[in-house]
Amino acid sequence: MNYDIRQVTDYRYARPVVMAQHVLRVVPVDRAGQRVLACDIDISPKPSARRQDSDFFGNRRIFLDFDTPHRELKIDMRARVSIAARARPLPAMDPPWERVRETAFASADISPNSPVHALFPSTYVPRDPLIRAYASASFPPGRPILEASFDLARRIQSDFAYAPGTTDTSTTAARAFAMRRGVCQDFTHIMISGLRGLGLPAAYVSGYLRTVPPPGQPRLEGADATHAWVSVWCGPELGWWGLDPTNGLIVGEDHITLAVGRDFVDVAPNGGVLIASGDHEISVAVDVKPVAG
Repeated sequence: MNYDIRQVTDYRYARPVVMAQHVLRVVPVDRAGQRVLACDIDISPKPSARRQDSDFFGNRRIFLDFDTPHRELKIDMRARVSIAARARPLPAMDPPWERVRETAFASADISPNSPVHALFPSTYVPRDPLIRAYASASFPPGRPILEASFDLARRIQSDFAYAPGTTDTSTTAARAFAMRRGVCQDFTHIMISGLRGLGLPAAYVSGYLRTVPPPGQPRLEGADATHAWVSVWCGPELGWWGLDPTNGLIVGEDHITLAVGRDFVDVAPNGGVLIASGDHEISVAVDVKPVAG
């Protein structure tokens, strides 16, 4: 399945920004099952300096410097991406979750794709005994890892209310869990916390959902903005599998990956510093359309 993606982000400042440095993570890259066919990003006003690289997890970063006053910053990203369908493994291929836990902790691999980076607490995902207890109900002894993780994703989708505006990007997993409401970022952090609390590797994925669902299918939550979901490591044979706790889904052709990390901090679309006074407003518009060819 091919998609045309456009994300337009506008920053409007109450006072002129004298100087600014930004780090953007708004460009998709080639990953397993995903191929970027074309991509372009337009920045207005034009930065005084611009460079790019890839971080440890393979996410594309764009560094921008501005040394002239400006009241608005517009970031316009367009891409065409091809997503390959992935067949769900047969039940006999899905190992018990305890075996996956043992294998992950025994791993000596420290490459970017290793499970060890997604095992331990991180900035937005500290250990939480309440979340661990909640997650453990999906993991009775001997249950296959993907089956159990999918059950946890569906329980979060059922038990928590999707309520934009009740949380923000600084909300921790523990806070969102106590509220029993939030958005995709919150549900992803909660699921990651539960999995890591059980000793299972779980990473944070940011990306997009198709805006227009297939005929007869319900519209997915989070389709008008960037989305987030969990990638859980299911052992060396199955590798990493995406699970969407906001919609209770195994990630498939409807999901396009933008960035991967330990939690939101690693994939934040815009970071950096600026010199200015007063407040600012942010608007983000996302459009994802399936295309032929």
